[in-house]
Amino acid sequence: MTGTTGTRPGRLKVYLGAAPGVGKTYRMLDEGWRRALRGTDVVVGLAECHHRPHTEEMLDGLEVLPRLRCSTPDAESHELDTAAVLKRRPDVVLVDELAHTNAPGAGNAQRWQDVEDLLAAGIDVVTTVNIQHLESLSDVVERITGLPQHETVPDEVVRRAHQIELVDMAPEALRRRMAHGNVYAPEKIDAALSHYFRVGNLTALRELALLWLAERVDETLQRYRAEHGIGGVWETRERVVVALTGGPEGETLIRRAARIAARSSGGDLLAVHVARSDGLAGASPAALAGQRRLVESLGGSYHTVVGDHVPDALLAFARAENATQLVVGVSRRGRLRRVADARGVGEAVVELSGDIDVHLVTHERAGRGRTRPVPGRDLSRARRLGGPAAGLLLPLALTLLLRRPPVADALGLNLTSEALLFLVAVVGVACIGGVASALLASLTASLLLNYYFIPPAGRFTIAEANNVLALAVFALVAVTVAAIVDRSLRLSRRAASATAEAGTLSSLAVGILRGEQAVPVLLERTRETFGMESAELRPRGREPGRASAGTAPGQDGAETRVPVGEGDELVLRGRVLPATEHRVLTAFAAHLTAAVERARLAEAAAEIEPVRAADRMRTALLAAVSHDLRTPLAGGWAAISSLRSRDVDFSAEDKEELLATAEESMAKLSRLVDNLLDMSRIQAGALTLHLQPTALAEVLPQALDSLPDTPAGRVVVHDVEHVPCVLADPPLLERVLANLVANATRHSPPGRAVTVAASALAARVELRVVDRGPGIRAADRERAFAPFQRLGDTDNTTGLGLGLALSRGLTEAMGGTLTPEDTPGGGLTMVVSLPAAPAPA
Repeated sequence: MTGTTGTRPGRLKVYLGAAPGVGKTYRMLDEGWRRALRGTDVVVGLAECHHRPHTEEMLDGLEVLPRLRCSTPDAESHELDTAAVLKRRPDVVLVDELAHTNAPGAGNAQRWQDVEDLLAAGIDVVTTVNIQHLESLSDVVERITGLPQHETVPDEVVRRAHQIELVDMAPEALRRRMAHGNVYAPEKIDAALSHYFRVGNLTALRELALLWLAERVDETLQRYRAEHGIGGVWETRERVVVALTGGPEGETLIRRAARIAARSSGGDLLAVHVARSDGLAGASPAALAGQRRLVESLGGSYHTVVGDHVPDALLAFARAENATQLVVGVSRRGRLRRVADARGVGEAVVELSGDIDVHLVTHERAGRGRTRPVPGRDLSRARRLGGPAAGLLLPLALTLLLRRPPVADALGLNLTSEALLFLVAVVGVACIGGVASALLASLTASLLLNYYFIPPAGRFTIAEANNVLALAVFALVAVTVAAIVDRSLRLSRRAASATAEAGTLSSLAVGILRGEQAVPVLLERTRETFGMESAELRPRGREPGRASAGTAPGQDGAETRVPVGEGDELVLRGRVLPATEHRVLTAFAAHLTAAVERARLAEAAAEIEPVRAADRMRTALLAAVSHDLRTPLAGGWAAISSLRSRDVDFSAEDKEELLATAEESMAKLSRLVDNLLDMSRIQAGALTLHLQPTALAEVLPQALDSLPDTPAGRVVVHDVEHVPCVLADPPLLERVLANLVANATRHSPPGRAVTVAASALAARVELRVVDRGPGIRAADRERAFAPFQRLGDTDNTTGLGLGLALSRGLTEAMGGTLTPEDTPGGGLTMVVSLPAAPAPA
C-alpha cells in the first residue's frame, strides 16, 4: 500500500514517559500494530529495544526500514535514515527517542529535526520522549537526579503534537521491572536502583511529567474555548480567586479561600491585587508582601493586575483564569459612605459575576471605615497656618495694589485681566496651604471682585448679567484649578515619599547581606534612618538588650517598640514617630527578623560543625582502623602461631621467614599507631617540639633507610649537602621526608625514579620530592591533605591515608609549609619549605 501524497503537514503523536523503562517503545509499537490492522501503511523508522525480549517481539510482522550507518574514527552508529523514509513515503512512521543526538554524517544534528522534516512532507509520526529531555525541565531534573541532561528537545516541538499520551508507572512497579531484568542488563541493575532509579527520584520525575502534561491539557482547553468563543466558566477543576486590597482583612480572606480550594481535590488558589493605573493605589507594600508570602505558603499564586474599575478588573482576571469562585471581603466603608455610595466593590462584583460564584466574607474590619487621605495632613505646621492666612491676605493685598490710582492708571486693566490676576493668587494659595485654603481664597477674591471691580463698584450688587456670569465662572475656575493643583501636589508628595521609602528599603536589603554583622548594621541603619538616639534589640519584657546601636538605653526620650520574630522586640528611643513612618519601620523590623533568624541559624551551625567534624573523623578512623590495623595484626599473629605450632617441624629457613614476617607486621603496626598518635597530638595542639639546627644531608638518609620496601636506585638525591641547615625537630622531619618519599614511590610508574632535591631561597630552605605519577587534580589537592584520604588508592592496602595529613601537620608545627605543585612533563612535586637555621655566632 503506497503512502499518501496530500499537502497537509503530518500529525505528530508523542508517548511521554517519566523515566526510562516505563514502556514507551512498547506502546509505540503497539500503536503501529493497531494502525496496521486498520489498513494504514505503517513502517518502523527506528526502534530502540535495548535487547528487551517483549519489546523485540513487537517488531515481528511490522516493516522495519534499514538504518543509516554513520562511521567515525572512534565508533560506528546507526541512525534514522530520513531519506529512505521520504522515499518510501508511508502513512505513518514510528521513530523512537525524539531527543536523541545524531552522529556526524546523519544530516540533521538531532532526531527531532528529522521528525520535523518527515512531518513537513505529510508523513504522520509516532515517537517517544522522556520528561527529563524537555529543554525547560533539564535543569530541574539535574537538581533532582544529580545527572546533567546532554540531549534535549525544545518544549515547543512536543507541544505542537496532535496527541500527547502519558505512559505512567508507579515508582515501585518500575523498580520491580528493573529488578526482574526487564529494563537493564543484570550487571547494571544494582547501580541503577541505587542512583537514578531511587524512589524519590522516580516520584519527582513522575510528578513533573503529570504537571507538564496537565498544563498542556489546560492550554488545549483554553485554546478550544477561545476558538469557539466560549466565554462562560467550565468547571473542569475548582479555581478560587481571592481579591486583596492590602488591608488588614487580607489574611482572613486568604485562609478562607484556601479552605474553599482544599475542599476539591486539585483546586487552585489564586490571589489578585488590583493596582490603580496611576500606580498610587495607597495599599501598603509591606502588607501585600506579607499576604503574598502567606498565599505562596498555602500553595497558591499571587498576581497583580492594573485597572481603574476594580470590579471589572477582578472579573476579567477571574474569567481569563477560568476561575469558578471569587472571594471578596465585605466593604470596610463606614455607614455614611455606604449611604452616599450604595454599591461597593463587593456588591458590584456580585452583580456582574455571571456564572462565577462570589463569596462575600465578613471580617473584623467590616464597616469600620478605612483610613482616607486628610487634606493637609502631610503639610508642615507653618504651611497649615500660613495657607488660610494667605487665603485672606493675598486677595486683600492684590485689591489694595490694583485700587491704588497710580497703579490702576498705569496698567489700565479691565475686569477680565483683574479676574485672571485674582485667579493666579488663588492658585498660589493652593500651592501653599492646599485646597481648603484655596477655597477660602476663592471666596474672598469673589467678594472683593464683586465689591471693588464689578460695576457698580462699592456695592455687593451686579448691574449687568454678563458680569454675573463672569463672577460665577471665576469662582468655578478658581475652585477647580485649586483642587487640581492641590491633588497634583499631594500625588507628587506621595510619589516622592514612595521613592524615598523604596530607596531606604533597597539600601536596607543590601545591608542585610553583609554577613555575620548584619544585626548590628541593621540596628545602626534603623537608628540613623529614623533619627533616633538609640536602637536596641531585646527580649520582650526584659530590660537587658542583645544588641544595640547608639547611646545606652536609659536616657530620657520616648520609646517606640516593634515586635521582631517570636520573642524579641526592636526598641527605639528618641523622638515620637508619626504614624506615617510606622509602615517603613515595620519593613525594617521584618528585615531585622530575617537577620536575627539567620544569625541564630549560623550560631547553631557553628556549634554543630565541630561535632560533625569529630563524627566524620571517628567514622573515618573506624573505617580505616578496621582494615589497616587488622592486616598487620593478622600477619604477625599467623606467623607467631605457626612458630608455636607443634604439629609442623619448620626448617631454619622457614623459621627465619616467619620471624621476618612477624617483625615486618609489628613494624607496620607500630608505624600506624605512631601516625595515629601523632595526628591526635597535632589536632589537640599537644605536640612537643625540640627545634634545633638540622642538616638535611643527615636526616634524609635516615628517612630512606626507614623504608625497607624501596628498591635501591628508586630514589635519586641532588644537592642536599650544599644547602644551609634548617630549624626543625630531627625525628619529626625524618617522619615527614619518609612519608613523602614513600608516597612518591608508590605512585611513580615502574622504572621511573623519585627525585629529591634541595635549594636555599632567602631565609628558607626548600626540599622537593618529585614523582612522575598521575598527579593530583588542582580541585582535589586540598582534599588529599585531609586525614584518611587515599586519592587514587582503591585497594585499601596502602595504609590509613594519614601520610600527607601527618606530613603537613608536622611541617606546619615546625614553622614550615607543605604545598603540592605539578611536575613538568607529568607527575606531582611536594615542596617542603622550612626556615633556615641562624648562622652560629
